[in-house]
Amino acid sequence: MFDRNKVKLGIAPIAWTNDDMPELGAENTFEQCISEMALAGYTGSEIGNKYPKDPEVLKKALDLRNLTICNTWFSAFLTTKPLEETVEAFIKQRDFLYELGARVIGVAEQGHSIQGMMDVPVMANKPVFTDEEWERLAAGLNELGRLAAEKDMVVAYHHHMGTGVQTFEEIDRLMEMTDPRLVYLLFDTGHLTFSGVNPQEVLKKYVHRIKHVHLKDIRKDVLDRVGKENMSFLQAVREGVFTVPGDGMIDFVPLFKILAENNYEGWFVVEAEQDPAKANPLEYAIKARKYIREKTGL
Repeated sequence: MFDRNKVKLGIAPIAWTNDDMPELGAENTFEQCISEMALAGYTGSEIGNKYPKDPEVLKKALDLRNLTICNTWFSAFLTTKPLEETVEAFIKQRDFLYELGARVIGVAEQGHSIQGMMDVPVMANKPVFTDEEWERLAAGLNELGRLAAEKDMVVAYHHHMGTGVQTFEEIDRLMEMTDPRLVYLLFDTGHLTFSGVNPQEVLKKYVHRIKHVHLKDIRKDVLDRVGKENMSFLQAVREGVFTVPGDGMIDFVPLFKILAENNYEGWFVVEAEQDPAKANPLEYAIKARKYIREKTGL
């Protein structure tokens, strides 16, 4: 189905230690995290808050386990702060990732975001950008894409719950307003489903602009409670709204089929943040690995 030389499999450290809620998995060390990633059969990782900041130190630890860095989260504030502030931080992140061998930078606009607010209900309070903010966002992303291209890297925009780019309509607007040669899409199955969007429809429309894929599943019983109980995004994560592929409500087979038929090249990254005290990270990493092998042959 997929060419193993062109599609690689990674996993995010957020299952071991949560960056937004560091108390979740506080006991799990960096070394345990990457060792268990390798043990579960993954070859790539994104970057967590416990990862060494020195690229040489980080690379050595990863090389010992046959792991590479494939991407990391970058917070942009293009709608709320001067462009120069985001550009300065972006260049630093770009150069760090480049040294580690990554060629994708996942960017998410955090201006007005409520994703990190523990007591703000995520379904009722998502931010909505003004026309002027949309213009600033698009122009800023084009600039970040240009800076990434200087290093033969790409910007993949990460739509996300609790932000101004969450719905299908917002993804459409972002894609229409940005240069397709500079700004690509990070396709996240979990955030689309959480937002009430059919991932298949987004994939069919934008498959040729997708440069990075996050695989996460949704527990429908928890999702049904999020709106009823006015949960915040972080409360929903604590309650287990996300899980690994094959353990929730999403049918991944048609998604894999569309990606394969369109010759997707890049990373599949299992990124399913849960409370590691409730969902053992190694156990769930292995569960996801088996499911992906069964459905894709990878």
